[in-house]
Amino acid sequence: MKVLVGALTVGAGFGALTSLINAVSHHYADLESRAATTSGVSAIEIVSVLVDSGWAWAGAAVAVGWLFTRVGESGPAALARGAAAGALALLAAVAAYSVMEVARSGEPLSSWHQEEPLLWWVTSVVFGAPLGVVGACAGRPGVIGLLTRLTVPVGAAVQMIVLPPGRNEVIEAVGRTVVWVGAAAVIAFVVVRFLGAERRRHSPAGVESL
Repeated sequence: MKVLVGALTVGAGFGALTSLINAVSHHYADLESRAATTSGVSAIEIVSVLVDSGWAWAGAAVAVGWLFTRVGESGPAALARGAAAGALALLAAVAAYSVMEVARSGEPLSSWHQEEPLLWWVTSVVFGAPLGVVGACAGRPGVIGLLTRLTVPVGAAVQMIVLPPGRNEVIEAVGRTVVWVGAAAVIAFVVVRFLGAERRRHSPAGVESL
């Protein structure tokens, strides 16, 4: 029950916040201006394209899978809990995003479930479950833990190459730079921390403590 409520709460908060940021961004963007369309940029718009990117939604599922798995827990139960948390979080995020979009458009709230295509609901489960498992493994020691902790920053960096977000080249360039710098910093931190932990584990003092 704790996993259910927690995953739904975090997911709904993320979806609602994403919709709200998008709304503010669109409000201040002059999409009818040629100059704004080709080169206009604002801080809130950068935040919008980053939060509403695929890697951010994937990161939310990974984070929830990590949050609702007990420290040191492993085995099928932990993986199942992570999978359920990741899928539920993304379903709640899509639902909250849909409700916010319907509310902003002035349409009846009863139509919220029709706001987003069926594809996004299916994707929430298909990708949310394995991403939640990744999060459940993020606290593990060794190579598995390292690889799972690198999933989000590496995925974010790759997306900036394959599909950078933004409505013009300036926003794409700024967003790409922000994500690459952030991803590089996170990757460096994770790798350095992993190497330090491995060094301590294999040091004479670490062996004696065992």
